[in-house]
Amino acid sequence: MNIHSNSKILLGTGNLAKQATLRWLLDGLSLRCFTPSDLGLTTVPDETGSTHLEIACQKALQWSATTSMLVIASDGGLTVPSLGDCWESRFTHRFAGQDASDEDRVKQLLELMKSFTGEDRKASWIESIAIADHTEVLTSWEITGADGLISNDPVEDTGIPGFWVFSIWFIPQFGKYYNQLTTFEKETINDHWGQLKRNVQAFFQKRSV
Repeated sequence: MNIHSNSKILLGTGNLAKQATLRWLLDGLSLRCFTPSDLGLTTVPDETGSTHLEIACQKALQWSATTSMLVIASDGGLTVPSLGDCWESRFTHRFAGQDASDEDRVKQLLELMKSFTGEDRKASWIESIAIADHTEVLTSWEITGADGLISNDPVEDTGIPGFWVFSIWFIPQFGKYYNQLTTFEKETINDHWGQLKRNVQAFFQKRSV
């Protein structure tokens, strides 16, 4: 598939924070970005896949089937090895209940982690991106980012709504919470979003006409 100048692409999420991130992945490309609300859509894609990659592909395919548009979609979550079967990264957003606030999620995860110290508080973020057109997934990636530690307390500035984890995910290398890192610092730790942006940009640049 060739991507023409000013081709339309749907940012396949209703989450404003994720929309901003997906738009950032496409920054500088000759694509016209639209959101579901721009098109008056209220579709809620299935999230029944067994991995983040499967779920990202599900989202991209369902949004594309609904709109007959090129779509980029994502799915990600926090991995916390010490919690074992008590934690499933696919349910990072929903583990505290469907109607939980970001503050509720922070409090409940800190409660789950209260008996762990040091390296046992290690956690990493996994993120998947899928790009689809009509009934075909054109490409997809899954990236696991750097290791950090779940802090004992959240940073006062909880950061971007919807990305609540990053207010308690501490990166020892810089002595900062993830949402406090500069762009350079994220590049230094080979951040998952930076890796995905390079992949997305390379994909579209090879197919631009």
